[in-house]
Amino acid sequence: MIVFKTFLKILNKNKFIIIMYTAILIFFGGMNMSTNDKSTNFVTSKPDVLIINNDEDIGITKNLIDYIKSNSNIIDIKNDEDAINDALFYRDVNYIIYIPTNFRSYFLENKNPQIEIKTTGDYQASLAEMMLERYLKVANIYNSILDNEDDIIESINNTLSKEVKAEITSKLDTDSLSKVTLFYNFSNYSILAGCVYVICLILSSFKDEKIRKRTIISSTNYKKINRNLLISNSLFALILWFFYVILSLVLLGDIMFSIHGLICIINSFIFTICALTLAFLLANLINSKDAINGIVNVVALGSSFLCGAFVPMEWLPDSVIKIAHFLPSYWYIKTNELLKTMEIFNFDTMKPIIINMAVIILFSIGFIIITNYFSRKKQKFA
Repeated sequence: MIVFKTFLKILNKNKFIIIMYTAILIFFGGMNMSTNDKSTNFVTSKPDVLIINNDEDIGITKNLIDYIKSNSNIIDIKNDEDAINDALFYRDVNYIIYIPTNFRSYFLENKNPQIEIKTTGDYQASLAEMMLERYLKVANIYNSILDNEDDIIESINNTLSKEVKAEITSKLDTDSLSKVTLFYNFSNYSILAGCVYVICLILSSFKDEKIRKRTIISSTNYKKINRNLLISNSLFALILWFFYVILSLVLLGDIMFSIHGLICIINSFIFTICALTLAFLLANLINSKDAINGIVNVVALGSSFLCGAFVPMEWLPDSVIKIAHFLPSYWYIKTNELLKTMEIFNFDTMKPIIINMAVIILFSIGFIIITNYFSRKKQKFA
């Protein structure tokens, strides 16, 4: 009880710093959501293509050019190699197709004429390349089984005119779930930074020489002191977590009352407990208040960048992901990412999420054990 009262006195003494820091974290959490308010939708686009035709504009050659024209934006540039290279360099054109002399006759004779290309190497150039390869592949197939050029052209056009109709059967609100994932991924930084900063700030006050000596000579066991301090710190961590839950309800709305939202809240609660135990461990290792800001940057920012809080996991190199496995943030963010696309909830689909949460709990237990070890060592050598 004495430990708890002392904790509250120190907390009250530093309340303005704590409120300011927590408000900043919540503000940036809200800003992160607002900047990602617009969903990213796929919009079809046509590549900019330049065709240099050195063959006669008849038959299969004309049909190839017509197909490319109907599926791309044809760019008109004078047939000068310097001008063409400049256009390619400045991205005025994405893909350049050189149709060789005698292309039609060589093609019909199955001599496999080679079409030269130049490309910018971007995604639109890749689209143009797939379009050209698709035509040539279909044309070669019909050329091997048909003898008449008109029949070949007609078969090519019939095949290429067929489109596959895609029907979206998923009932997931992907836009809202993406926002939930973004918010709770960003909360990795906020929860870690808040817990580490505030708890280290408070517990450093317990390391005052007079207070430390009184603690050592008292009859209270170090495990009991650590347990009481852990319970006291839990009060702040739970308030911080509660703020984020309320903020998510305000910003994200009804989606937070779904099973997806509920699991995200549970996941963040478990991670908050882990952040609490980590902060408690760091507070026992840090002897200087001046080092707190540096520790916050290393732990909170480092974990967030390595584990996908700021940059999506799929964009991170494999080497970074392997390192991230050793951090609790990875397992927390991995659950958020899984929930984004999960439609069915049963034991099989929930198993990876349960494993992720269990790993975070193991991290928490490990931090508590290490904290008790160092506390015992410090008391022996004090």
